[in-house]
Amino acid sequence: MKIVVYPGSFNPITNGHTDLVTRALKLFDHLILAIGTSAQKDPAVDLADRIDLCKEVLGEFGERVSVEGFNTLLVNYVRSKNARFILRGLRTMTDFDYEFQMAEMNQSLDPEIEYVFLPTSKECSFISSTLVREIASLGGNVSQFVHPMVAEALKTPG
Repeated sequence: MKIVVYPGSFNPITNGHTDLVTRALKLFDHLILAIGTSAQKDPAVDLADRIDLCKEVLGEFGERVSVEGFNTLLVNYVRSKNARFILRGLRTMTDFDYEFQMAEMNQSLDPEIEYVFLPTSKECSFISSTLVREIASLGGNVSQFVHPMVAEALKTPG
């Protein structure tokens, strides 16, 4: 079974993330959406809440997708899941530069792990979790960028 780990903060999960999951499932048997905790990011939504939201949004994929939190070194997490692939989406050249550096670092830690980069679909290339959070925090409508359940969660204070 080919398992891919799709790591990120998913704060919140957007239509761009869901699009990547859909496309990755054409290449892999199982996808693990791995929600990491990061010292550099201040999650607006608690990890447990992000896990629940992602499970709801990705529920249509059934057992082919699982959602988990993690707070370890990514290569250690990937190994612990008996996976050999890490999925990353690319929207811009800036994304590529950052992701390429991360891929090289992680592959130096574990050369058996391969990175799979998928460019975002044209319809999703401008969507970012940061922008979605900002729009929502200012009372804007984010329903075209996220699942309805996520849009509702972003309306709910604290």
